[in-house]
Amino acid sequence: MEVDQSTLEQRAARVPLGWFGQPEDVAPAFVFFACKDANYITGQVLAVDGGSTL
Repeated sequence: MEVDQSTLEQRAARVPLGWFGQPEDVAPAFVFFACKDANYITGQVLAVDGGSTL
């Protein structure tokens, strides 16, 4: 499904940071949960969404 640029801009404007996250924006969260430092963390939700869930 293709979305036109105007629709993308309108949707991005609803994100508090004003832009869509890219893979490099969310990757550090995944890396953290996969590393040894997070071995005692269970059942958590980390919203990496530019503030959309505030």
